[in-house]
Formats: sequence, structure tokens, C-alpha cells
Amino acid sequence: MRQPFRRELSNLIERGRDRQLRLAVTGLSQAGKTAFLTSLVNQLRHAGVEAQLDLLPAAREGRLLGAQRLNQPDLGVPRFPYDPGMAALRDTPPRWPEPTRGISELRLQLRYRPAQQGWLSPDIAHLTLDLFDYPGEWLLDLPLLQHDFYSWCQAQPLHSGDQRRALFSEWLAEADTLDPTAEADEAQLASLSEAYAEGLRRAKQAGFSNLQPGRFLLPGELDGAPVLQFFPLPQLDMSKEALEALPSNSLYATLAARFRYYQQQVVRPFYRDHFRRFDRQIVLVDVLGALNAGPERFEDLSQALSQLMHSFDYGQRSLLTRLFAPKIDKLAIAATKADHVTPDQHGHVVQLLEALLAEPLKDLRFANVPVKALSLAAIRATEAREVMHNGKRSPALRGTTLDGEDVLVYPGDVPPRLPTHDFWQQQGFDFPSFRPMGAGSDALTHIRMDAAIDWLIGDKLV
Repeated sequence: MRQPFRRELSNLIERGRDRQLRLAVTGLSQAGKTAFLTSLVNQLRHAGVEAQLDLLPAAREGRLLGAQRLNQPDLGVPRFPYDPGMAALRDTPPRWPEPTRGISELRLQLRYRPAQQGWLSPDIAHLTLDLFDYPGEWLLDLPLLQHDFYSWCQAQPLHSGDQRRALFSEWLAEADTLDPTAEADEAQLASLSEAYAEGLRRAKQAGFSNLQPGRFLLPGELDGAPVLQFFPLPQLDMSKEALEALPSNSLYATLAARFRYYQQQVVRPFYRDHFRRFDRQIVLVDVLGALNAGPERFEDLSQALSQLMHSFDYGQRSLLTRLFAPKIDKLAIAATKADHVTPDQHGHVVQLLEALLAEPLKDLRFANVPVKALSLAAIRATEAREVMHNGKRSPALRGTTLDGEDVLVYPGDVPPRLPTHDFWQQQGFDFPSFRPMGAGSDALTHIRMDAAIDWLIGDKLV
């Protein structure tokens, strides 16, 4: 009787306390973070009513009773704009929620019935879920913590690819002539920094992902501050030792000092205050958007993601690591916009995502960190259809473009591995940008949001 009693008492202690879980929703710009969070809150709020969460056992078994929003603990951080997002989706015509432009958070309390009822167990248990959203542009800066100014300059893809080089052509024309040993000119620094920032903005608009510093794209309260008046030097012919011996008023020393300030006073506090305390994480990746944009942008996304993944601290949790060295102990990697290809291509989307992140995934599995790759659409924008073509049924998608045109399309085949040169030469992969299908009073329609929710928090709802 002693062992069952101890087990029951342990379960009582665990279930009796208000469990807490901190979830980071991570992804580069335009990966769909705002849509994912809006859908996540919507699905949990509708659990047990209209939500379709068959892949989440607690919901399928009727044990998940729903969720309510609570006052957030940090009154200095804006609340995630769930209500404006839902208002946009319910508009006529429906609109996508506005993308994130700053840090926001939201606290939910989930109520559920434990799967096993014991004589000491409570009938109802609670899980407090803290959700955090950040601009994808700011996430791009986390890899800067692994560099000094010299290595950061060397790592920048300033001359890689004709398309990227063309977007920075005006800045490169002047930056390539700079003498790092010359005395710094403040007016020139301000002018060249703005030209570099304009190149980053053009590159983002063109679909590139590996863009640093990220705050140049979304400066927030730092707009116009000298800390944002620096840039990488494209031609460094001198040794690192010789450059670091230059006087403090030299161009190189001035740029290096501003890089260090940005690194220590902007990037490091952001990482320390927000990323080191997460329990779970989902990384959203717009694989299809990069595939749509062509080989140079696809390779650029691969490099950006590889750098970003090395910025997080993964590992198994224990009481000691929770107190002294918190780590992310469970990870999901999701290819978004799964509804932009036909259902028969969803398996290929996951395979392509795993190929894109092959090296980080190897490291995670070696560290014994549970990781799951999946494809999803947090808010559906299309419906699957079939059309007759040459006497055969073929899959297609029906949706409404952002311009309001109703279309029936087959976007093309998704390669199950990293695209080869032949793929880029022959493939006709192309899809338009669709409006969301909208929302009434019911839960939002989705693809595999229930699978993502189960992986991220399902083990806490037992």
C-alpha cells in the first residue's frame, strides 16, 4: 500500500498546484507568428465547444474545458492584440491580423479534468500558459551575440548572389572604397548607415531573410539613435590584430564600438529578459514562400535559420536547471501556410523543412531534445478541391487573392529534399497570396493546429 499511496500523493501535489508553462512563438518576419498566436488563443478559448482539436487528447476526450485570458504579470509589456486580430478576420472582406511591431505577451488559464481520477486528486486542474510574441526582425539579431565586429563583417553575405548585391549596389559602391584606418566622419557614418538600412529594407521586401542588424528594419524606440549608425565593412584586407590596434577615432574602431554597444545594450538584454526563461518553443518557417521566391532567397532562408537555431539554449529540464540555467525542453518546427499547396504535397513540405534544418536537427537530437517537424495552417485561406483534366481528377485549391479575385489553382509540386539546379530550371511552383477565410462566432478553421498544440502542451493536460 505504501508505493500506491506515495504515487497518489505525488500526483496530488503535481495536479494541485497551478502549473505554469512559458511558450515562445519564434519565426522570421512573415512566417505567420501573429496568425499562429491568434489561432492558438482562439482554439483554446473554443475547446469543448466549436474547436476541431481531434489530435489533442484532452480536447478529444472532453477533458479540456476551455481557457480564459488573465491579467499578465508584466504591466510594462503590451498585451498581445488578440481582439484586433479577430476583428480583422471578421471584417468584410476578412483581413490578416497586423504583423507584430513590438514585444507582446498574453496569459491564459486552461481548465481541464485530469485523465486519471484518484481519491485525493482534484476534479479540475489548471495550467497557466504564458505566450510571447516578438518581431521577427529582432530575432535576426540573436546570432550577433556569437560575434565580435571583425567576425560579423566577415560573416555578412554582402557579395553573395546577384540579386542581393543589386539591392545593396548604392551602398556597396561607397562602402567598398572606405579606408578603415581613416578618421571617422559622423556625417558620412549617418549617411552610409541609412543607405545600408535602405538596402536591408529593399532586401526584406524582395523576400530575403538573413538581414542584420534586425533593428534597422524595425527600430522602435531606437529610431534615429547613434547606436543604429553602424554597418559592416565589406573589404577588410588588414589582419584583425592590426585593425584592433587602430586609434579610437578611426573608422574601424568607431564602427566596432557601436557594434559592441548595440550587442551589449540592445541584443543581450532582449535575449536575457525574454528568451532564456522559456519552457517550450515553436519555430515557424515560411518554407513555401522561400520556395516561391527562387533559389537565392531559399538559400538565404536556410542560412538565417541555421544561425538563429544556434542562439537558443536547448536541453532537458530539471529542478536545478529550472532555477539556475533554464532551457527549452521541447521544440516544434512548423512549415506554415500548408493550405497554399494541395493536401497531397503536405508530406513533402515536412520533408523539405527537415532537409532545410538538417544540421540544427542533428544537434538537437544528439542533445536528446524532443523535436517534432510538421506543416500547418494556423488560419485557413483555401479549400481543397478536385478538377477534371484530360479525364483524370487532379487536386486544386480554391481561394480568394488579396485583390479579391476568386481562383482555382494548382500551385505545383513541392520537392521532398533540397531543390537542385534542375528543379529551379524546370519547376513552375507558384502560388498567389490569399485572403483568410474569415471568422464568425465559431473557432477558426485550420490545418494541424491541434497537432502543434498537443506536442507543445498536451503532456501538461494529463
